[in-house]
Amino acid sequence: MRPLGFLFRICAPCAAAAMLLLAGCALAPQADLGISAWAEQSGQHARELPQAWQHKTFPGKTASRFRYARLDGRDTISAHAEGSVSMLRQSVRIEPTDLARVRFSWKVPGLIPLADMALRDKDDAPVRVVLAFEGDRSRLSARDSALSDLARALTGEEMPYATLMYVWCNQREPGSVIVNSRTDRVRKLVVESGPRRLNQWLEYERDISADFERAFGEKPGALVGIAIMTDSDNTRSSTQAWYGLVRFVPENAAR
Repeated sequence: MRPLGFLFRICAPCAAAAMLLLAGCALAPQADLGISAWAEQSGQHARELPQAWQHKTFPGKTASRFRYARLDGRDTISAHAEGSVSMLRQSVRIEPTDLARVRFSWKVPGLIPLADMALRDKDDAPVRVVLAFEGDRSRLSARDSALSDLARALTGEEMPYATLMYVWCNQREPGSVIVNSRTDRVRKLVVESGPRRLNQWLEYERDISADFERAFGEKPGALVGIAIMTDSDNTRSSTQAWYGLVRFVPENAAR
């Protein structure tokens, strides 16, 4: 089964292997979010026949709020989390030979003081750009194989072979890699750190293959999903951010 799902938290108290998984959950129609002006310019397009960006909510969790906003002359998504977690995601298909770069931007007015993405009970972030990949699933550990089977049983979708997140961390330096405390198949690459550049638009362009190899120590498989995610459910706090357009950039495009 193709792993098109995106990250969710298994909330049953008896699930000792509770973890962040990129797996399918309930969804809210795109039209209810009013995001079309942003969505039409973000993600995968044209000949690839993109599917709609969808709001994915997680069982047992309050959903964060995503709304279209015209801010500072930009088409943006306003994200607000109040002890909540959810994401906007798009299923895509980009083969390893076609992976190039991803451009994204965000504006964050404030960090989450208690957050620490290395700790499972404090793993929150005002902004995340999330990429999910296929790979050789025979290389998964017994633990991760069991987690993938659990995800499939609960949602009908396996967790991806690997998930790479671009994140803003409270204290770790840009370039740091944070391995998820529940599974090493989810890794976070810090692209912004600390409060110095809060409340301004920040622009990024990342080499997807190079970043994947830095985080996982192997070459990436096909990219099968992209998402933006804002969460504060672990710290039970409040956070706000804005996302600019998220675009895949061909290798020969002007920088």
